Amino acid sequence: MDYTTFDLTVENHVAHLRFNRPLKYNAMSLEFWQEFPQAITALDDDPEVRVLVISGEGKHFCAGMDLAVFTSGAIKRPKDPARRNEHMRQIVLHLQAVISSVESLRMPVLAAIQGGAIGGALDLVCACDCRYMTEDAFTSIEEIRLGMAADLGTLQRLPKLIAPGLAKELAYTGRRLYSQEALSSGLVNQVFSDVDTMMSEVMVLAQTMANHSPLAVYGCKEMINYGLNHSTDDALKYQATWQAGMLQPEVDMMEAMMSKGQKREPVYKALETTHTQFKPPL
Repeated sequence: MDYTTFDLTVENHVAHLRFNRPLKYNAMSLEFWQEFPQAITALDDDPEVRVLVISGEGKHFCAGMDLAVFTSGAIKRPKDPARRNEHMRQIVLHLQAVISSVESLRMPVLAAIQGGAIGGALDLVCACDCRYMTEDAFTSIEEIRLGMAADLGTLQRLPKLIAPGLAKELAYTGRRLYSQEALSSGLVNQVFSDVDTMMSEVMVLAQTMANHSPLAVYGCKEMINYGLNHSTDDALKYQATWQAGMLQPEVDMMEAMMSKGQKREPVYKALETTHTQFKPPL
């Protein structure tokens, strides 16, 4: 499928989604909010894809929400205040679900950030598994400068990635968090000198992840994310349940040991598709 707001390619089990509106600083247009969830669903249903890398073309990774979304007339304004407010709530819930779909994707998602990751882009970045920046990159909670609170996940996820006090400072001031501070605070894993170096290294990391058992990698993601939102005791019980159901030594573990003994790369089975099985017939 062709998309208008980003390019999507797949090579050696690694998908690369690159925002392609550099003249608009890759702002999240109405078309983006329609296309992005379609792409995420397609990737989750593609047995050949095991890792997703998200990057941006041009000067900035992404400038956040395109304000034209609010001025285009796409958002209805019912006269009844109750229905108008309920309609707005549904819109926010839908946008939140689009961002959260990245977190629930059955594969690692890596964000490669150059320039700015502003406003809504930070919501997206926080939902990714790993983040990387160039030296000139920065992020900011721009919503406070627009007279509103960020509402698509930054305020919920960022305090789990960095010190809560720093997250509050960024939310209250809207100041920029530059790459070195982002690195020292734990928001990003590495900082690179330029875009080419960053993309080269991130793709190597992505390929390393893609070479492992997709079920084991998904299990790691599921367990870590669950542990961040639950007590250690609850997370350990969920881990035990997961192992009881998904750990089959005669499949992936056997392949790992056999390939090591035979001095070859392991070949793991793909995860099963789900979405296409429930599509209505044409």
